Amino acid sequence: MIYILTGDIRTGKTTALLNWIEGRADVDGVLCPDSENGKRYFLNIKTKEEYFLGTNLDTEENKIISIGAFQFLKSSFQKANNYLLEANEKRVSKYLIIDELGKLELKYNGLHDSAKVLIPKYEKNKDHYLILVVRESLFDDILEHYNISEYSVLKKDGLRLFD
Repeated sequence: MIYILTGDIRTGKTTALLNWIEGRADVDGVLCPDSENGKRYFLNIKTKEEYFLGTNLDTEENKIISIGAFQFLKSSFQKANNYLLEANEKRVSKYLIIDELGKLELKYNGLHDSAKVLIPKYEKNKDHYLILVVRESLFDDILEHYNISEYSVLKKDGLRLFD
């Protein structure tokens, strides 16, 4: 089963997930919160490993992904994609979270590699749940891009349904 947590940009979707997963052993995946100094990073839910997304360093062009004024490290996305695929293979958690699918994924970058594999595996699965975080403005584009037809929409206060 696929759940899509949606809302406008910077409205607390990731924060709601951070609060929801606290103390839970049945959730894995990758969250993308902001650090105390406002920098985005990936957080592997089970291992608690953190790795920063952005860079302002001069680095080789083939090691970064640019979208608008933002530059992201490809290596961070590779780690996140690998973590998500490995978590799926282990299948020890009832819920798997991908935070988030957006403009990069629509351009076949970011977390696209794991999303394209995981979405079809979870779409008809009644025992395990994939929670995708998608901003409201990209909702229809993401559905079309990944050919998602079976899903339920969640708002951040809807996470209580899983308690």
